[in-house]
Amino acid sequence: MDYEIEEDKLGMRVTSGSATLKKDSQNLIGISIGGGAPLSPCLYVVQIFDNTPAAKDGNLASGDEIVGVNGQSMKGRTKVEVARMIQSIKEEVTINYNKLHADPKQGKTLDIVLKKVKHRVVETMNSSTADALGLSRAILCNDGLVKKLEELEKVACTYKGLMEHTKRLLKAFFNLSQTHKAFGDVFASIGVREPQPTASEAFTMFGEAHREIEKSAIRMLRTVKPMISDLNTYLNKAVPDTRLTIKKYLDCKFEYLSYCLKVKEMDDEEYSYAALQEPLYRVETGNYEYRLVLRCRQDARVRFAKMRSDVLVKLELLDQKHVQDTVFQLQRLVTAMSKYHNDCHGQLKEADVFPIEVDLSRSTFTYADNANEFNDDDEEEDEEEENNGGIGEAASGDLISTE
Repeated sequence: MDYEIEEDKLGMRVTSGSATLKKDSQNLIGISIGGGAPLSPCLYVVQIFDNTPAAKDGNLASGDEIVGVNGQSMKGRTKVEVARMIQSIKEEVTINYNKLHADPKQGKTLDIVLKKVKHRVVETMNSSTADALGLSRAILCNDGLVKKLEELEKVACTYKGLMEHTKRLLKAFFNLSQTHKAFGDVFASIGVREPQPTASEAFTMFGEAHREIEKSAIRMLRTVKPMISDLNTYLNKAVPDTRLTIKKYLDCKFEYLSYCLKVKEMDDEEYSYAALQEPLYRVETGNYEYRLVLRCRQDARVRFAKMRSDVLVKLELLDQKHVQDTVFQLQRLVTAMSKYHNDCHGQLKEADVFPIEVDLSRSTFTYADNANEFNDDDEEEDEEEENNGGIGEAASGDLISTE
């Protein structure tokens, strides 16, 4: 006895609707059709192609059931008959459909998670290793964004080296400025102590020149110091943010590839059962599991395409910033150092006081020795006076005692 198997919707619901699509110049609406007689009781949309009338309209989606064309029922027809009917209609065609309301979480099974893990593992392999293990990575190995990520890592290393070199350079200049300051203090001290006016003025001027050189170095350091902050922003904020975006993109990519692989496995299963002329339960009950995977694949593809576009834009902006920022930072460094050296040259040129004539016989140290000698003589005279005074006092005492 013939009987019709009831559809197994797996807890999903459907709603009816229609979409009127204006055909393109090639007489196409941009969908591929699956299911239909003699194996499946229903026809459904397998894929919506990009930039086609169906994609632009937005009503149809992968997994939706096609129930009619221009009001004519498609029940019991093959997918080839439906495709020919749609092609025979010119300009506009109305598709009557049952919208599949599927929860994407329902389609993200353990099998999909394991396939994502497999793709992640294969991504890290080279071609020979993948071939030896019987794993194909042809769909993964030509991803240009992965190569861009490698280039980004190289740029990050370059920035890190540039930042470290700049830090060492600024530290060396600071130490040099402190040396100039010490020189200035020493020469200024000599100028203050020098008794000869001409030599004192020369030493003082030379000391002030070194102090001004130290001030020029500090100004140069203040000008170049923001360079480290800018490089640090690029290295520790822009690059990690882009790296995180690429990581999210790869996750979307692996999920999309996992659904593609799942669809292929289910297609192969259908072909093998059809070749054996054996019934397949999910096909005979409306193929809702397959349609759910189709819907999840379409959603994953949309996320994948959006993430890829975002990553491309971010990488392009980052690359432009890298080029412009590198030029700007190097110009800032070269300009600051050039100004510093010009200022130093100007200060030393103004302080051209050499040769300095110094009378070593009349230096500060000589005067100090003479002063000490004079003090010693005074002390000797004081001692003599005290001794004389003591003798006088003793004599007068003797006189008094004698009387």
